[in-house]
Amino acid sequence: MTTTDELQQSAEASVNEVTENMSQFSNYIQEHIPNLINLGIKIIIAIIIFMIGRVIIKWIRKSIRYSFQVKETDAGIATFVDSMVKFGLYILLIIIIAGNLGIELSSVTVLFASAGVGVSLALQDFITNFAGGIMILLLRPFTVGDYIIEDTNKNEGTVKEIKIFYTKLMTIENKVIVIPNGKLMNNSLTNVTERDERRLDLKVGISYESDLKKAKEILERLLLSHKDILTNEDWKVFVDSLADSSVVLGIRAYVKMEKYWDTRWELLEQIKLTFDEEGIEIPYNQLTVHMQEKE
Repeated sequence: MTTTDELQQSAEASVNEVTENMSQFSNYIQEHIPNLINLGIKIIIAIIIFMIGRVIIKWIRKSIRYSFQVKETDAGIATFVDSMVKFGLYILLIIIIAGNLGIELSSVTVLFASAGVGVSLALQDFITNFAGGIMILLLRPFTVGDYIIEDTNKNEGTVKEIKIFYTKLMTIENKVIVIPNGKLMNNSLTNVTERDERRLDLKVGISYESDLKKAKEILERLLLSHKDILTNEDWKVFVDSLADSSVVLGIRAYVKMEKYWDTRWELLEQIKLTFDEEGIEIPYNQLTVHMQEKE
């Protein structure tokens, strides 16, 4: 059993320990108050430098964009230079703030050097994408406003921005696709808008029982009567293949780039409605089951 004296001694020991710890903490604070005040001042100055630097960077970028607009510079070059200036100025701002906080640039360099292979691997994509952006501007496989298809992953859309590390595409569904510049340069792509006209390719299947010549005449009539089909360019209606359950007819014609999707959708609707009126059957997959009775 614990006596009253032992409890009292234990309580006194705990109080003495807490008092001693508080005293040590108080002494530590008093000894380091100048350093803490100095650190706080440096942090406040760093925040002020960052805010002022951000305003200056915005002003510089605005001036550069205005000069590009006056000179009517290519939009791809303008966005690329803007993103590169932004990146470089913020790196410079970070270095200035680090110096104000007492962080030496040499120590950061030593840290990166000691990291060795890990850092080089981490920077590999960074360098690849930057180099890809430079190559896009020099070789100009596409420019802002072009409609491109990235063949490997089948990403497609209108080029909206060419940044220092990535390119933005806007799809017909109004979605934004961000593709690293390194992938765009290392993979094949199709520039649909290289010319003012775009070829329209459609395929329609009809049943083997339907009148083939009549179906071709209907398709030719629809092509020639559509206002956006360029009849002065090569156009054709032909038998593309003899499939398992249908005769596949091909349609090939040219339209203005901006009219491509509207023309495609309108023609498909007209073909379905006209085939229904003229008795041309468009087959669909069916499963026929034959039952045999046992004798």
